[in-house]
Amino acid sequence: MKKLITLLFTFALAFTLSMPVFAQEAGATEGQTQEATKASKKSHHKAAKTKKAKKAKKEKKEKKSEEAPPQQ
Repeated sequence: MKKLITLLFTFALAFTLSMPVFAQEAGATEGQTQEATKASKKSHHKAAKTKKAKKAKKEKKEKKSEEAPPQQ
């Protein structure tokens, strides 16, 4: 009986001491995930801006060519 109580106490002590280590690892993984999400959003936003700029430039060029009289 005494061995069983000692084993239970040892397990409880080891478990409580290891919990902060697991919490730190989970926090680091969560931080990496958030960074990856931010980077993904940033690249998507940048790509959208680039597409809009290209589209606006193309429209401007087309408008300019329509306004110009045909050359002979």
